[in-house]
Amino acid sequence: MRTLLESSIASLPLVGRGKVRDIYGVGADQLLIVTTDRLSAYDVILPTPVPEKGRVLTELANFWFGKLAHIVPNHLTGIDPESVVRPDEREQVRGRSVVVRRLTPLPIEAVVRGYLEGSGWKEYQESGAVCGIALPPGLARASRLPEPIFTPATKAEAGHHDENIAFERVASMLGEPRAREVRETAIALYQAAAAYALERGIIIADTKFEFGVDGEDRLFLIDEALTPDSSRFWPLAKWREGTSPESFDKQYVRNWLDSIGFERKPPAPAMPPEVARRTSEKYLEALKRLVA
Repeated sequence: MRTLLESSIASLPLVGRGKVRDIYGVGADQLLIVTTDRLSAYDVILPTPVPEKGRVLTELANFWFGKLAHIVPNHLTGIDPESVVRPDEREQVRGRSVVVRRLTPLPIEAVVRGYLEGSGWKEYQESGAVCGIALPPGLARASRLPEPIFTPATKAEAGHHDENIAFERVASMLGEPRAREVRETAIALYQAAAAYALERGIIIADTKFEFGVDGEDRLFLIDEALTPDSSRFWPLAKWREGTSPESFDKQYVRNWLDSIGFERKPPAPAMPPEVARRTSEKYLEALKRLVA
């Protein structure tokens, strides 16, 4: 099975490489985003690719972009990625790429939580709140929250950790009206997606969105949306309060890293073939349940 750890598109200028995506310029107004099979866990990129990961993330994100376009416009152009590269480079972009509008990204990750897990669970245990939002006492790990909450974070470069921040800090960064628009839009996207996924046996425990603006300061959904890389997907049938549920996302890799005593800083160890294969299967299962 072919994998792509890093793309090499010589016919377009390289704009940057993220934790998972390689970005190239297409003229002055568009970008080619190539989703590789890289995996980042604890904000560290692993040296082992996950088979099918780039294709799954692209197909699932495109599905959500279409399904949620009535809530907020997105960056997709509909241009065939294979049409903007040389013929000998088409294999690198096939099935794993999109051509998008070149927008100005907002400097935050718009995280929405519907359940208590991860850093949110840790914060709640320490203070009874998450990102400054007080929650009812007595909640357990993986408890469903009374209503979804907006818990934004800073954007970290590869090798650095995101930092949860309060809404007031977002307002100081973006201005109060834009901060409120981002919060309301992110929660609306989460609620629509979570309701759809629940009908298909998947709990979306939490997710993160990224937004950008155009020259007229209009808000767009960018990057990716509601994939196993940016969300916690739990099987509804196996969810139990008080335990960390089995998941369809990269939590499987995090658990493996924890089991070998990984210190959550570069360099990351190579994944055993079995861990990479099982991770691939989990991503594919999420796609099958949500898109079929």
